[in-house]
Amino acid sequence: MAVDREHVLRSAAALLTRRSTATMDEVAKAAGISRATLHRQFAGRDALVRALETLGIAECEAALDAARLDEGSARDAVRRLVTEIRPAAGLLAFLYGENQLWEGDQDDGWLRLDTRIGALFLRGQQSGEFRIDLSPVWLTEALYGLIASCAWATQDGRVAGNDFTHMIVELLLGGALRREEP
Repeated sequence: MAVDREHVLRSAAALLTRRSTATMDEVAKAAGISRATLHRQFAGRDALVRALETLGIAECEAALDAARLDEGSARDAVRRLVTEIRPAAGLLAFLYGENQLWEGDQDDGWLRLDTRIGALFLRGQQSGEFRIDLSPVWLTEALYGLIASCAWATQDGRVAGNDFTHMIVELLLGGALRREEP
């Protein structure tokens, strides 16, 4: 019987976003396969995390496409982006905390994401919507951090899921909006 790799990855993502320390045995059980079958797909936890990284990047790229970042105001594009990225937020939060992803060679997908999101913040600065004293790189990192934090708070029940977009956008843009000098 062929193993559906996509099903295994989705099952692993669902489990690891709730319990990042889950063992490979627990991942196999969640996917409904044996540990040996899991190891035939992924040589170990590192290989599984790398595959989840690829999945997370693909989901983020799809969210960026769906958010139509070049349309309308930069503020509205940020709101659309956060709304579109919400289904992948738990996986992003898990990946955000996986140190091995940030040591040594990184997947080029992160650079593609950073570039596209940074361009959105730069567009907002150039249009006068966003403060110019905060770099697009920093605003991008802050967005990632807020997405991860809100995903964790939502999973723990400390933030209502329906408030996800509002909480992130209002905090980020409340600090990023350009204010007129008195």
